[in-house]
Amino acid sequence: MDLPPSSYHDSLEELWDEEEETEEIEAVMKVVPSIYHQYLDVFSKVKAEKLPPHPACDHHIELEGSLPQVGVMYSLSNQESDKLKAYISENVEKGFIWPSSSSTGAPVLFVKNKDGGLCLCVDYRKLNAVTRKNKYPVPPMNQLLTVFNGSSILSKIYLRGAYNLLRIEEGDEHLTCFRTKYGSYEYLVVAYFNDILVFPKSEEEHVIHVSTVLSRLGSNKLFAKASKCLYHVTSVEYLGYVVSSEGLKIDQEKVQQILNFPPPRNLKALQSFLGFANFYHHFIKNCSKKISSLTNFLKKDSNFPLNEEALRHFHQLKEPFTIAPILSHFDPSLPTIVETDASDYALGAVLSQISDSGKHPFTFDSWKLLPAELNYDIHDKELLGIVWALKRCRAFLLSLSSSFEVLANHSSLQYFMSSKILTCRQALWAKILSEFHFAITYHPGRLATFPDALSHQDDVYPERGEDFISKNPMNYQKIIKQDKIQASKFFAVKVEALSNLIELIHKSLWQDSQYRSILQDLGKDKSVQDHSLYSSSQLFLFKDWVLVPNDPTIQLNIHQKRHDRPLAGNPRQERTLKLVKWDF
Repeated sequence: MDLPPSSYHDSLEELWDEEEETEEIEAVMKVVPSIYHQYLDVFSKVKAEKLPPHPACDHHIELEGSLPQVGVMYSLSNQESDKLKAYISENVEKGFIWPSSSSTGAPVLFVKNKDGGLCLCVDYRKLNAVTRKNKYPVPPMNQLLTVFNGSSILSKIYLRGAYNLLRIEEGDEHLTCFRTKYGSYEYLVVAYFNDILVFPKSEEEHVIHVSTVLSRLGSNKLFAKASKCLYHVTSVEYLGYVVSSEGLKIDQEKVQQILNFPPPRNLKALQSFLGFANFYHHFIKNCSKKISSLTNFLKKDSNFPLNEEALRHFHQLKEPFTIAPILSHFDPSLPTIVETDASDYALGAVLSQISDSGKHPFTFDSWKLLPAELNYDIHDKELLGIVWALKRCRAFLLSLSSSFEVLANHSSLQYFMSSKILTCRQALWAKILSEFHFAITYHPGRLATFPDALSHQDDVYPERGEDFISKNPMNYQKIIKQDKIQASKFFAVKVEALSNLIELIHKSLWQDSQYRSILQDLGKDKSVQDHSLYSSSQLFLFKDWVLVPNDPTIQLNIHQKRHDRPLAGNPRQERTLKLVKWDF
């Protein structure tokens, strides 16, 4: 196997500075596989603690306007002050910082590391506000996590001194000035990415790729920390997840942090918790339910601490993280299924792929409907669920080698893509869906366990609760409203198959002496005020209501149609009557 050449020396003794002890060399050799020993200089601690040379890509800080305002220094504890003093002394000695006389300056503070230690941070928010941003594209998180499919061997190279890898461009150092009670200092180095993952498909490729990475690091005077590197392992922590050949799962350290999170006592703490939980919402089937119940407290007039119901949901939100499933890696060659469902106030979706071992979820997702979307009838909400799910996963679905299947729990949706009569909204959705190659299959709601759990949640209702639906008539379906009939004359017939009922209404109206003369006038002048006749469907409307003859059989038929149709959901008596009154 031909490996990339080392850019260093021929003998092992020449790989290290004289300052480094033999004991440390031996420790590094124990943790680094022998096949990579020719790159041992990459793990030199002494060389890593020296100021790096100016490479071809120094970090330039370009301001859009004037210098940032001077930041007010934060108070520090005795422990933090001692840590700050040691940090300054150590980094001045290394050459990473030097004393500054800059007319600007940012304050410093400390945050806790994973191990409980203190890490110094400089508050550069004011500098960032006046800096011209580099818009270099960073791949979305969900796409970064799909590249591991087919990789059973992983290696992780951890770069030493993550904050000291690149040089600040000469002349820009004064902009990095930070102020302390021990004086002002400015950086000569800048932070950069410190984790490198290697994940080829085969063992032979893996060795070549790791060797290439180590060779490139050495050529660019970048150094790795041997004790934190991993070689040829089956799972590794990456971006807050644990990656393996099986798929993704939540890092147990993150799970423990969620479980130990105390009840939020203010808005900032609640925002922190919800942001943390929402980061992993793709793993949790009912995450939107719990989060939605807490988001009401994000409003300015909310009172803290949380009430009893909110505290219950807060603790309930923690539980699913302990049993979160492993999400499979996306494979464009596998059959893919999208399951969607809509309730009155939320949408849910599950993307799964079928392999030899069965069906495995790829991601869970949910969405709380916007105020305007609350007014959609149930048919359009179900259709919106499909559009939303496909848009959310567009990059993956368009990369499939074959068509995928969409499971919906309303049978009428099967014919949507072939329907020639659509409302304006549906026509727009059809245009969005036209770029996907899929088929909609009817899947009864009782079988749709996952998406149904995501969308049918009691506490994703609007803040005004169930009373809101009775006070807002726009939430009721208006299938045969005049404006919708104008957009699509056959809308009612096409969606609900009401042709038989329409024929009965039409025939009975002409037999009713009360209406016959009016209908004869309408036949001569279709512009009669407050009336509209649509000969294509033979419906007669008075203002916005369909005229119904005084026929008990027809009236019972209408009530049954309104109650039993798939578009109505599961209405009770009061709602059924209101649905009827809105149309007839």
